[in-house]
Amino acid sequence: MSRPSSADYAITPQILLRAYSIGLFPMAESAEEEQLFWVDPQERAIFPLDAFKVSRSLAKTIRSDHFEVRVDTDFDAVIEACAASAPKRENTWINTEIKRLYRELFDMGFAHTVECWREGRLVGGLYGVSMRAAFFGESMFHRETDASKVALAHLVARLVKGGFRLLDTQFMTTHLASLGAVEIGRDAYHGLLEEALTVPARFAAWPDDAPVPGREIVALLRPEPELKTEMARKA
Repeated sequence: MSRPSSADYAITPQILLRAYSIGLFPMAESAEEEQLFWVDPQERAIFPLDAFKVSRSLAKTIRSDHFEVRVDTDFDAVIEACAASAPKRENTWINTEIKRLYRELFDMGFAHTVECWREGRLVGGLYGVSMRAAFFGESMFHRETDASKVALAHLVARLVKGGFRLLDTQFMTTHLASLGAVEIGRDAYHGLLEEALTVPARFAAWPDDAPVPGREIVALLRPEPELKTEMARKA
């Protein structure tokens, strides 16, 4: 369900946070459109934080530390990359107003990025909004194979370690489903959101200026019994 925003008032970061707290998020019809509208989907995609799927190949990439993973070091570059057209995504919904609002949320400490760098270049990442024990994923991008998956895995591990209860990804895609995302109804989502907003959590589960080894990420997301079960099944 969509609710057009009024042209009679400007959306502020405070209004945006209030909207998130009741299950709404903003979008634009295209990057060129100025007006935003509110969205409250009938079906919502979320990641159960204890069921993120890390394949053997992805686990190997994460453990290798092929990418340097940073947190909150270049918000503007991340949102610009998410807004840019790509071969399978010619148009995006991230317009100038979205960039302004989320930059303000970043300055206030509510918006965050997880970034993958290699050889001094930003090659993948994501951004979203953190409130209490809920994280609202907004968009992600990649310029090299697996860069966005590695960023997402680091995000999920950070949320698990920080005591989060909800990772909202808004709309389901085949890609997200392959990593463990599921769809739930609006009422069920609102219930999970209400509960998550009563619980304190820490996005800074690790110091932002200290790289987290990939092996630690994999250990959180693929506990040893799970690895043994997989090895036995493939033996």
